[in-house]
This record gives sequence, C-alpha cells and structure tokens, in this order.
Amino acid sequence: IERIPKEYIRPEEERPSIGDIFAEEKMDGGPQVPTVDLKGINSEDLEVREKCREELRKAAVDWGVMHLVNHGIPEELTGRVKAAGEGFFGQPIEEKEKYANDQAAGNVQGYGSKLANNASGQLEWEDYFFHCVFPEDKADLSIWPKTPSDYIAATREYAKQLRALTTTVLAVLSLGLGLEEGRLEKEVGGMEELLLQMKINYYPKCPQPELALGVEAHTDVSALTFILHNMVPGLQLFYEGKWVTAKCVPNSIIMHVGDTVEILSNGKYKSILHRGVVNREKVRVSWAVFCEPPKEKIILQPLPETVCEADPPRFPPRTFAQHIKHKLFRLTDQEGADTPKPDE
Repeated sequence: IERIPKEYIRPEEERPSIGDIFAEEKMDGGPQVPTVDLKGINSEDLEVREKCREELRKAAVDWGVMHLVNHGIPEELTGRVKAAGEGFFGQPIEEKEKYANDQAAGNVQGYGSKLANNASGQLEWEDYFFHCVFPEDKADLSIWPKTPSDYIAATREYAKQLRALTTTVLAVLSLGLGLEEGRLEKEVGGMEELLLQMKINYYPKCPQPELALGVEAHTDVSALTFILHNMVPGLQLFYEGKWVTAKCVPNSIIMHVGDTVEILSNGKYKSILHRGVVNREKVRVSWAVFCEPPKEKIILQPLPETVCEADPPRFPPRTFAQHIKHKLFRLTDQEGADTPKPDE
C-alpha cells in the first residue's frame, strides 16, 4: 500500500514531532539515554560494586530508562529468542491467526494487531504476540507458538534468567532508597506473585511513517520493563520537554522503571513517557517483558520510608488493577465511569 488507512493517522498536533528515526538516531548532540555497565554489580571489590550500583540508581532517578550492558544473559540465548520471535512473525498470516487472541472474551494472550487498552481509540502500526512467561506454573504453554521449534525452550530460559536480573536490579534500587535489599521485590509480589509478561512487537514497514506511531506515548504500568530489539531504532523518550531517540546499543537490554516502582519510591525513580516510531525502510521487532505485581493482592502506595513532611505522598493508595483503570479512564468528578480519557 502507498497510503495508510485513516484509523492509523495521528492527530494533527502530534505529527510535527514525528521525524525520520534513522536521521535522529545518528545525531550526537543533546541528551542521550544512559548506558549502565552491570559488570561490577556484584563485584567483591566494594569500590567497583558501589560505582556500578550508583550509576544504575542515578539513571533510574534522572531518566527512568537505560541501556544495560554486561547484564549476564548470554548473547547466544538472546539471539535464539530473537530468531524464534522473528520466525513466528515470518509465517503466513493463516499460521499466526491460529494463535489469535480473543479480546472480546477477555483473553488478551496470543497474537493480535490491536490493543484492547489503546487509550485514544486509534490504531497503532504493529502486530504483537503477548503471553505470560514467568513463573512457569502461571505460563500457559498451550498458547505459545509451536513454530519455530526453539520458541518455547529459548523463551522459557530467557524468562528465567531475566527473572534473576530483576531481583538484582530491584535490590540495587531498594538500597538506593535506604531500604533493605529485598524490600522492593517483596513489595511487588516476590518470586511467587510477580508476573513476567512478554509482548513481542512487530512493526512492519510503513509507507507514511510521519503520520503514524508504532506505539503511542505512554508510561509502563509495570515495576520494571526489559526490552530486546533487532537493532532498528524506534524508541523515543520524552525527556526535558523533548522527544529523544534511543540509540541502538549492541548486546544491550533496555530497561524502563515502571509506574509501580515510581509509586513505591514516591517519585524518586522515574517512569518516563515513551513511544515507538516506525519507518518505511526496515521492519522493527522488539521483545518487551513487563514485570507486573499481582492485580489485587497488593496496595501500591509510597513506602513510609520514602515519605516525610517535606515530601508527602504523591500517589494515592490503589491496587495494580485500579492503577491500570485510572490510567485508561482518567476521571474527573463530572465524568461518568465509562468515559475514556487518553493517557498522557
């Protein structure tokens, strides 16, 4: 096609900020998403360890997003995960549709091309595959792709290693708030309850990329989000009043601080507004894993240690489910409960 259907065209006021992603990625001036080298995160050398942890903490405070390198997950494994995901999306549409989700019936896991929770009601230029990948007893393998044959094995192993990395990161962020190192992990559900949900985003080439978005501007509701990608740029962060394009850093995993950790830290760690931009030359694929607390079991609110007279609680107590609903349906006193408001 040469023109995109009107359902994908972004509002007029949004379009001037959508530029050429390849040109923007090459630009060296201006702020850059920080790269944090995790090599020394558990070093026996106290100075090395503290320097590494401070860099991670600083990136979470200043940006809320970072490229993690030397994260400990083998390149061979991330390569298998990428090959399996790209293999799935490379199949004929009839094969992919065998895994189609049924949002009307409340079943969001599986293959789809429109998010139920898209706040603006507009379509985003992407297909996706969404499923729970950890804990293993909560992952429904019957809906995982059978082709490519390595999909299940590679994805399961990756999820397991990512879960260990989650514990490491949450420990550092806990210590950065003056808490015991296991505290944030406990507050988001621990090993039993914290869910890892994978969403593989497939952004086809777009004939009019200046009119569309792969994913509209949003913050992640998760505790943390980890993202692999196929080295095609597309992620943009809203930093200091401007959209900043993330460079593609080889063998890195992008990590976002999500709303859940922002709330628990009373805003000391940032959940940054971000979006996905598309292009006309290359298909972009990303593998996002959202680490989510249980929907109803935990009340999310600033931890007592993060609050004082000079810095009162910035967020009201809500369950995770209530927080999601609040983001999708911004309510004022005059509006009814069914009036959707676009997320900021």
